[in-house]
Amino acid sequence: MFEDIILDWLSLVLRWAHVIVGIAWIGSSFYFMWLDSHLEEPVSPDDEVEGQLWMVHSGGFYRVDKIMVAPRTLPKTLHWFKWEAWWTGVTGVLLLAVVYYFGSQSFLIDPNISNITKTQAIWVGVGTLIFGWVLYDALYNLSWAQTNGNAAAILSFLGLCGIIFGLCEFLSPRAAYIHTGALVGLVMVVNVWRRVLPAQQKLIDARLAGEIPDPILAQIAKQRSVHNNYLTLPVVFIMISSHYPSTFGHQQNWAVLIGLFVIGALVRHWFNLRNSGFPSLWPLILSVAFMFALATWISLPKMTSSNKMKITRQVSLDEVSRIISVRCRVCHASKPSFSGFDSPPKNIKFESAQQIKKYASQIWKTAVATNTMPLGNVTKMTKKERKIIGRWIEQGFNDQK
Repeated sequence: MFEDIILDWLSLVLRWAHVIVGIAWIGSSFYFMWLDSHLEEPVSPDDEVEGQLWMVHSGGFYRVDKIMVAPRTLPKTLHWFKWEAWWTGVTGVLLLAVVYYFGSQSFLIDPNISNITKTQAIWVGVGTLIFGWVLYDALYNLSWAQTNGNAAAILSFLGLCGIIFGLCEFLSPRAAYIHTGALVGLVMVVNVWRRVLPAQQKLIDARLAGEIPDPILAQIAKQRSVHNNYLTLPVVFIMISSHYPSTFGHQQNWAVLIGLFVIGALVRHWFNLRNSGFPSLWPLILSVAFMFALATWISLPKMTSSNKMKITRQVSLDEVSRIISVRCRVCHASKPSFSGFDSPPKNIKFESAQQIKKYASQIWKTAVATNTMPLGNVTKMTKKERKIIGRWIEQGFNDQK
């Protein structure tokens, strides 16, 4: 009990901190991408200044000069935007460990998907993070990837698709999604600390040594920054994905996540084109079309499932209550009996007929439409029981005893 309380508060603090520093990092990333695309010719000619921008905010005027590679004379104080990325990575890894590695194994594995142990699942997760970064970095360290950026991007995306599919075959649906987000987030953080910042430091060191900085270093840093820019929106979705079981709970959840990655990247591309002064609607139109197609593919079968329902008799509230009592109340009770829970998740309780009716829509979404609850199906709810609950909801929460 004491350990569960500690883990619960650790999860709260780490999640809150992760969101705070993540907002700071994403905000600065978006700002600099916007800044780069709005630079203009300097008012006063200066062969060192590549672009200039005037801004007004909070009653003050700001002038930004961009100097490519490195300035001839370095300022006394130089601000680095790096700790936001560092702490986003640190809090994210710690949160992953607290929730999925130290928490209940039901968060990490699902017996209906694979028979691996919790220890094996942890190795799958950790190994994915390590080898995912190694393979990505090895690819973009090749000179070929520097000169064939689009082809390398397609190749790395196909590799990510393979990883997503593999994770969905071994881990629970939620854990598969979160580990994909953790991998992409780790790539973004290490990009900053291992590729972007060192390249910028070498440019500075060369200038201090009186040497001409190598512009290739600036190109490498820029390439990794652009990668981070396009990965941001998909990662943000994964951070909130646990609230949308229709995505991770889908039978082809790996395909759903890949589709959402594409949609997020298209939206980011639309923003980038718009900010660069060359707006184009095609990325936005495609993203909307893909989202509509994805929503239709996921939801249409659920909307028409009643036509295939084999249970045609009238289902009573008592029958549904008995099922929920055995399969769901171990967690959703005032005092949960399931290990790892000292309070009902989201304070949802199924201790009375009124409470079951109140949360009927959530029950349908998680236990009938997506099979994501019970968590990891630890109570072994059967397909027939799910159909009975679904039929009762379709009949309008029949009160018949």
